[in-house]
Order: sequence, then structure tokens, then C-alpha cells
Amino acid sequence: MTAVDARPATSTGARPETGTGLRFPAGFRWGTATAAYQIEGAATEDGRTPSIWDTFSRTPGKVRNGDTGDIAADHLHRMPDDVKLMRELGVTDYRFSVSWPRVQPTGRGPAVERGLDFYRRLVDELLGAGIRPVATLYHWDLPQELEDAGGWPERDTAHRFAEYAGLVAGALGDRVSTWTTLNEPWCGAFLGYGNGVHAPGRTSDLAALRAAHHFNLAHGGATRVLRDRLPSTAEVSLTLNLHALRPLTDTDADRDAVRRIDAVANRIFLDPVFHGRLPQDLVADTAAVTDWSFVKDGDLEITSTPIDSLGINYYSPSVVSAGRSESPSPWAGAEQHTAFTPAEGPRTAMDWPVDANGLYELLTRLRDELPGLPLLVTENGAAYDDYADPEGQVHDPERVAYLDAHLGAVHRAIEEGVDVRGYFLWSLLDNFEWAYGYSKRFGIVHVDFASQRRTVKDSARWYAGVIARGGLERD
Repeated sequence: MTAVDARPATSTGARPETGTGLRFPAGFRWGTATAAYQIEGAATEDGRTPSIWDTFSRTPGKVRNGDTGDIAADHLHRMPDDVKLMRELGVTDYRFSVSWPRVQPTGRGPAVERGLDFYRRLVDELLGAGIRPVATLYHWDLPQELEDAGGWPERDTAHRFAEYAGLVAGALGDRVSTWTTLNEPWCGAFLGYGNGVHAPGRTSDLAALRAAHHFNLAHGGATRVLRDRLPSTAEVSLTLNLHALRPLTDTDADRDAVRRIDAVANRIFLDPVFHGRLPQDLVADTAAVTDWSFVKDGDLEITSTPIDSLGINYYSPSVVSAGRSESPSPWAGAEQHTAFTPAEGPRTAMDWPVDANGLYELLTRLRDELPGLPLLVTENGAAYDDYADPEGQVHDPERVAYLDAHLGAVHRAIEEGVDVRGYFLWSLLDNFEWAYGYSKRFGIVHVDFASQRRTVKDSARWYAGVIARGGLERD
């Protein structure tokens, strides 16, 4: 493993003289993030049973090159070395997800202690390295048995999730102080059940809308369980991939298209979680799909159980206009009225536009709409076509520029009164990138998947320097 010299030469553990540049507040949380199915591997060890992603990745044509997460980055076996890498980079926090089918293989009943033991070891390793563990309970790996019983469109799945949350909290709650219930429920609902490009691959507007509500219900129910099981000092959060939306033109039609997408992309989660209500324009827009009778009395009181912070995942903005989305579309109730136009400017290997202003726009929106709520940027990063050169080095200047611009946007938001407490770079390691398989690399550490050799990229050294300085260099 290439783990040496990960930190910059100026780093001695103490913060150097500030000089010029953009400095972040004292105590700012400098993190990195991963997800269980994308890195752990060991898909059949310790009693783990298939998740929807194990099944989906084995379905012909669903994942590029037929790739699966069976081995991924082999993190389950290489975890101590990966934590050592993080310590050498100087990160203060590590956001990981717990594999539901590793801990509770059928989605019901008692936990499998062998599965929990891995996360106990991980947390102990992190704490020993001086890194704060941040646990995400769900990053898309629903046990297949629960999908066979109906999955997220069924109400019972929300109840099963709350039970699972209690099992994990009971095992790790004495050492993990920051908890996230769900990661990006929009993707789970609308990519998994709406247009089918993610697991479990179903295509139904009604299923997507039902799943979105049950994700909200699962979040609220799990939050209540966590409050009951964890110390009063624990932080409970939710992570959303809110969409930064812009109209193509300043016309009523394009502004209404933005409103429709905002309802089904953002407010479908924000309103139930923070205001205990459904967006009434969303209900009207989707009247041809459902009457929302699956929302029962008392549900919105549960979904709006207070939380301590909100995580924001951001990669790029979306430009919206009046028109018609491609079919099948994830935009239930809006597909007949909206279209998307590629934003101008440079693009990543995902063909996503690079535009840090979108992150600034989201953060300031949340400052205005949810005053007093602490925010964390829980994912931000970029995929580029990285490779190790003949000297074994991985030079990724485009990623460095991307990260620098987006951290600059975070700093700007903080200067304008947004309470951003931390930034988690996606991702620590190159990994299984969902439907793209191993063809896309988001990591600041390169992984040769044949040998599992880790190589620290230039972006990792750059990030270590940012952490050591507590901010960005500027001329």
C-alpha cells in the first residue's frame, strides 16, 4: 500500500501560520465518506445475505461490465490500513455506512453479532486514530428479503428500519456520537422505483411516491428510536441530495417547471421532515398518480421528529425548462411538463457540469428556509479518469480544482451566515460506483482493483494540506 507521505510536508499536527487564504472556523469538521456496498466486499461473509444491490448487479444489463460489489475495495479485510490512511491525511471525521444485510440479514429479528463486530472494530480503530466516526444507517442496501416483501413502497419497511436502527444504536451508541438515518432517499425512491436505473430497478411513479413517504416515515421512526437508545449528547441527522435548480429562461413556463421539480426533488422531503406537511402543489401535480391515501393519520408528526443537523450532498446543478422528460422518468407528476438542458462549462467523467455556485445556492437557501439548523456537506467530489503513471503516481489536477472551488463556495456561505459545521469529501477510495460499476473513480486514494493496492492521489495530499492549514490558499 502506498500510504506514506500522505500528509503535506508542512504538517506537524499543529496548524501552521495562517497567512493569506480562506480560513474555516475553529472546530470545523474535515471528513471523508464512503458507503458499505461500494467498498466493503465480503458479500457472503459473517452471515451477510443479499441486498437489492447484490441482486440488481447480477441482473444482465443493469451494471456496466456486469460488475458487482462482491469484493469492491475489500475494505472489510483492509480496514485498519484504510483507517491509517485517514489518520495520515489528518481527517477529523469519517462518514461510513452500516450494511443492513450484514447486521440483520433478513431485515427482521435479532442482529448477527459477527456483522456488528466489524463495525465495533471499525469504530474502535477510528477512535484510536483520533477520528470521529459518523455512522449512516442506510446507504441503499435494503435486504433483498424486504424487497421481496414489497420494499420501500410498503409501509412495513419503515417499521423494520426503525427496529434495525435500534440494533445498531445498541451496539455502537456508546462510542458513535453522530448518526445519520438515511442517505439520499430521493435516489432510493425515484431512481430505484421510478425510472429503475438503481436497485431494485422498478419503474412506477406510484411506487416511487409511496417509497418517498415511507423513507420519510422510516427516518422519523428511526430518529425516535435513536433518541431513546443514545446518550442525550448524540447528534441525529439526515442526508439529502437536494437539487440546485435553475430555469433555462426567465419565463413563467420555465419557472413553473422548476417549481414542479423542486416539489418532487426537494420539498417532498424538506416539508414532511421540517414542517410536518406535504407540499400541496406536489399533491396537485401528482393527482393523476395517487391520492396520497398511503399517508396515514399521525405519519407527518413522526416524519417531523426534530433532528440536530442536516447533511447536504451536492455534485452539480440542474437547468430546467418547460417540455417533456425522457421516459422512464424519475420525476413523478412532472415528466410531462419539464425537460433538462445540460449546463455549460467543464464536465467531470460522469458528464456532470462543474459549478460550485450550485452548492452555495443550496446552503444559503437552507439558511433562509430553516434558520438555526446546523448543516454538514456530507458528500462532495468528482470522478475523473485517473490512472497511476509509470512512476506509480496519480496526478488529478482537475479534482483538486473541483474541490478547491467547492470548498470556496462553502467558505463563502459561512461568511454569509450559513451554519456549516463540516465538509465530507466523496470519496476516500475509488469504489463500486453503482450502475457504473468500476468505470468511474471518485476516490482521493486510487485503488487497483486487481491487486487492491492503494495509491494516494495528488488530491489527497492537497486535502491534507487544507486540513492542516484549516483552509484554502489564495494569492
